[in-house]
Amino acid sequence: MSITQQVATRSTCDRAQVGAIIVKDRRILTTGYNGAPAGLPHCDEVGHLMIDGHCVRTLHAEQNAILQAALHGVSVAGGTVYVTHQPCLTCAKMIINAGLVRVVYAGTYPDANARAFLSQAGVALVHIDLSVSQSAPVPALDA
Repeated sequence: MSITQQVATRSTCDRAQVGAIIVKDRRILTTGYNGAPAGLPHCDEVGHLMIDGHCVRTLHAEQNAILQAALHGVSVAGGTVYVTHQPCLTCAKMIINAGLVRVVYAGTYPDANARAFLSQAGVALVHIDLSVSQSAPVPALDA
């Protein structure tokens, strides 16, 4: 999770710095953080584009990690995504269709539908409470 937190520092939306890494067979395949689509202005340059209380200028970290895999021809099927926050419903659906089998996350996000979709699809959802102890065991990068 510490690598995921470091990736989050690259976020260009200051409302929430979110990072994601996709791992398979103990290898990091891709990383992603929330930011504007390639070539478009970022929140830290032009401000937020708010709709219904959400900044819609950016892609989410999970989306960017999955898209990086697609862009570079890397299969993530059977892998795990580690993310600093619980995925939203849109990201959950992308995780399911990308063939990822496990989500490990730290921060909560109030989206019961995302949790339900992941559960119905058989994707394991594992919450890590980083505030409990830095020495607490974190699930291995073994998916």
